[in-house]
Amino acid sequence: MANSTRLSPRQKMINLMYIVLTAMLALNVSSDVLNGFTDVHRGVSASNANASSRNAAILASLSDAAAHNPEKAGLAYAHALSVARATDSLFSVIDSLKLLIVREADGPHGRVDSIEAREDLEAASVVMLSPINGGGPALRRAIDSYRSLVSPLIADSARRALVSASLSTSPSSGRSWEGERFDNQPVIAAVTILSQLQGDILQAEGVTLSDILDGVDAGDLRVNAIDAFVLPSSRLVMRGSEYTADILLAAVDTTSRPAIVVDGRPLPAGSSTYSVSAGAPGVHEYSGYLEVPHHDGTSSRHPFSSSYTVIEPMATVSATMMNVLYAGIDNPLSISVPGVPSGSISASMTGGTLTRSGSGWVARPSRPGSDATITVTAEVNGRRIQVADMKFRVRRLPDPTPFITVADAQGEAMQYRGGRPLARATLLAAPGISAAIDDGVLNIPFTVNSFETVFFDSMGNAMTEVSDGPNFSRRQRDAIKRLSRGKRFYISRVQATGPDGSTRTLSPLEVIVN
Repeated sequence: MANSTRLSPRQKMINLMYIVLTAMLALNVSSDVLNGFTDVHRGVSASNANASSRNAAILASLSDAAAHNPEKAGLAYAHALSVARATDSLFSVIDSLKLLIVREADGPHGRVDSIEAREDLEAASVVMLSPINGGGPALRRAIDSYRSLVSPLIADSARRALVSASLSTSPSSGRSWEGERFDNQPVIAAVTILSQLQGDILQAEGVTLSDILDGVDAGDLRVNAIDAFVLPSSRLVMRGSEYTADILLAAVDTTSRPAIVVDGRPLPAGSSTYSVSAGAPGVHEYSGYLEVPHHDGTSSRHPFSSSYTVIEPMATVSATMMNVLYAGIDNPLSISVPGVPSGSISASMTGGTLTRSGSGWVARPSRPGSDATITVTAEVNGRRIQVADMKFRVRRLPDPTPFITVADAQGEAMQYRGGRPLARATLLAAPGISAAIDDGVLNIPFTVNSFETVFFDSMGNAMTEVSDGPNFSRRQRDAIKRLSRGKRFYISRVQATGPDGSTRTLSPLEVIVN
């Protein structure tokens, strides 16, 4: 697939004529010199057309390789397309500069293929070297950008050096690259220089495309052994679903596919997929061979064997919090089916709602005292299979426990639930009463609506004070301030509403003042 980068004898002759005529031009711009440049320009244009056709053929080969094997040649073809587009763009820029130079000399109707003022020495300088909008500096930058694009795509160092040299914009004197080429040049010479530059670009494109095409097959290995392989979609199959496996060789010739026989029965011509309905649970084995024809008319057999396991439909449904569901709140659930991705699993629930939440599920039973049934189905090989029915007891949320949130010696928040002395300053720093189910399994906060405090005077008379919602009222705080060390009071009639919407009256809380 390699493309030769040597110049043809015709191209060498054209280049030599170009050099000689450029040298003669420095001495005298005669009609013979102008005619010589005209001949060189025709030759360069013809050579460019041939190079363009050759490059198009290489690009077509890469396109065909990508179409037949996108994994192998897709990226290479994408790189080749980027080079071809950049070449077309730069080619068009140079064509526009040639036309501008000719029209600067011949007028608005000038034509590149029929130049009248071939000896004009000003047009090229005006178009290419004008300090305001000269095209020379922009062309130089475009060539530099093109060289930076194609050079990294050429793996061969010699080819890369050739392209870098042909597209170099480094000046050989103290003048700029564009000044060396277009200052005081006749129109025909400037147009010829630009056409030769297009030839250099086409040559660089050809070298790059050839190197990319060579690289497509660079990683290929010679095959000295052929083995048969069985690639099942899964060795674990549910009863009622289908077991599927691909049977193939390690190396395959697409022009001569092997014949495949499984348990004495051949697969359809051109097919390598073995399918069988999964029946009774257990391990099922099968075997066969691939028969590979050779070019000399002989054939060879390559045996294979494999197995698959059929299991009963099943699913795993577990409550994250505990083995019951609570009415009126969200109960996190985990639902999975072995061997089936979560996106292929669906579930429904009686007596409430069941919805997805991230990678899990949330069950919300509507009322306590009845069972909720969760039905799980899974999509296996395009078929929807019911894999499980599981029942859960639905219960009412238990009553929460009231507590006072206070700070410990390290300043960390803690829950005071009574039964031990508490510093009066710490107690007075607390805003009021909270309530929650927090037993190590459930962690569900309730909203405290109100509570009462019961204090006893020196005569043993009970004095009741009402809270300010969930917070201590001013009168309650004053009563706490009057308590001496070792005295106690009670918090009772705590009214709290849970996330299920029910309001509960909670157990009293004994507070001992230290």
